[in-house]
Amino acid sequence: MAQTPSTMLSLGTLAPAFTLQDAVAGRTVSLADFAGRPLLVMFICNHCPFVKHVRTELAKIGREYGERGVGIVAICSNDAEKHPDDSPAKMREEARAAGYTFPYLVDAAQDVAKRYRAACTPDFFLFDKQHRLVYRGQLDDSRPSNGIPVTGRDLRAALEAVLKGESPAADQKPSIGCNIKWKPGNEPEYFRT
Repeated sequence: MAQTPSTMLSLGTLAPAFTLQDAVAGRTVSLADFAGRPLLVMFICNHCPFVKHVRTELAKIGREYGERGVGIVAICSNDAEKHPDDSPAKMREEARAAGYTFPYLVDAAQDVAKRYRAACTPDFFLFDKQHRLVYRGQLDDSRPSNGIPVTGRDLRAALEAVLKGESPAADQKPSIGCNIKWKPGNEPEYFRT
C-alpha cells in the first residue's frame, strides 16, 4: 500500500473557494455557505484503505463537531472513470453506510483538490471563522497496519482549539494516505515534485 503525505499547505492560507455538488443530497455546496463558521475540509474517497480505517471516526467527528457549529465537508477528487468505486453513486452509498452527516462533494474536474494542494486521502484542512488555515495534518497516529487505535486525537485537539478561539499547536504531522487518483494528464505540478 503506497503512502503519500499531505503537502502541508501554509498556515494562514485563506480557504480556496469551491462550489461542488453533494453526491448525497444532490444540492450545490459552496465555501460561502460556511461564512463566519470554522470549516473542516476533508479530502477522502471510498476505496482507500486509509480512509476505510478511519471512516467510523470521521462520522463521529462529523456528528459531534457539526452539532457544535463547525462546518464540515468531505470532497472526493478521484478519477471515477478509472476508479468506479469513487463514483457519485458509490459515494452516496458510502456516506449512508458510514453514517456521514456532512456533505460529500464531487470534485470531478479535480480543480478544488489542486487549489487546496490536496495530495492524499485522507487529507484534512481546518479553517478558523475567518477561513484562514489553522491546521493541516493527520487525524491521529493510527494507520491500517500499525495497531494504534483510531481516536482522532490530533484533529480533535485542533477542532477544540478553534472552538475556543485559540490557535492549534504549531507542531502538526502530515496526513498520510493513498494518493489522489488524478486523471491522465491532470496530475498537478506540486504532486510530481
